[in-house]
This record gives sequence, C-alpha cells and structure tokens, in this order.
Amino acid sequence: MENHPLHNRIQTALDSIRPYLVADGGNVEIVEITPENVLKLALTGNCQSCNMSAMTFRAGVEEAIRRDVPEITAVEEVKP
Repeated sequence: MENHPLHNRIQTALDSIRPYLVADGGNVEIVEITPENVLKLALTGNCQSCNMSAMTFRAGVEEAIRRDVPEITAVEEVKP
C-alpha cells in the first residue's frame, strides 16, 4: 500500500489533522487504498468509541483528504 502513488499525499493530509486526534487520545490509520481510489481508514484509540467520531471523520478526516487528494473517489471508515 505504501507503494500506491497517492499514499504520501494521503499521509500528509492526515498529518494535518492528526495533532487534533492525538490530543484527544486517538489517531487515524490507512487500512487500504483500492484500485478505484477508495480510501479506507480506521480511527484508533479514543476516537473509536467517542460519540463525536462520525462528525470527526466526516468534517475533519474526510474533508482533509478531499481537499488535498481529490483523486480519492470515496473515504470509508472501517473498524480496526
């Protein structure tokens, strides 16, 4: 997966919001980038069980990816 041409740009986009997740005891990790450029991510740590995780995922994580890596066709959350 690290060989995927979009991997580094995705990591950079995630790094832009990662400090906010880490401050609350959570994080996000790439699970898969499909051939159709669907990005599958997992929230980890406190972000897994937080009642605001859906909003964090959509308004924070997904927005950062769509802004910085428009080639990604969809962003999906998967459970680790």
